[in-house]
Amino acid sequence: MNVAERLSFFAALYKVTEQPKVGMWLLYLTIVALSIVVYKLGFAKKLPLGKSIVIYIFLCVGCTLLTFLGIFLPVAEGLVIAALILIIYKIRLHQSKKHQAEAK
Repeated sequence: MNVAERLSFFAALYKVTEQPKVGMWLLYLTIVALSIVVYKLGFAKKLPLGKSIVIYIFLCVGCTLLTFLGIFLPVAEGLVIAALILIIYKIRLHQSKKHQAEAK
C-alpha cells in the first residue's frame, strides 16, 4: 500500500503528494473555510469585532495542525458532515419557529 492510497479524499483531490505546496495550501484553505462555516452555524454568538478577530485568528492557527492531520485522516470530510448536519438543524429550527408563529 503506497502513500497515495492512504490519503484522505481532499488530500488526494488536491494531489498533496504530487504538488505539496499548492495541495497543502488548498487543503488548509478548505479546512479553514469549513471550520468557519461550522463555527458560524453551531457556536457563534454576537461578539464585538475585536473578540471576533481573536477567535478567527485562533481558529486559523488551530487549522494548521488540522491540515497536517487532514492528509491521512478525514478531517475535512468530518467538517463537511458537521456542516451538513448543522444546516439541516438550522432549517428545521427555522421551520419549527415559523410553524409555531403561525399557530398563535
